[in-house]
Amino acid sequence: MWVITLFDQENVRIFEYAEKVEATNAMKKFSKYAVLSYTK
Repeated sequence: MWVITLFDQENVRIFEYAEKVEATNAMKKFSKYAVLSYTK
């Protein structure tokens, strides 16, 4: 599972994706305060 963690001022938001392609495309839409990671 691919996970994007978005740090937005006072909040932390997490988005989960099954495919790496989906996650990398979504990552383009987020600010520089986002982290892409992989977990099993």
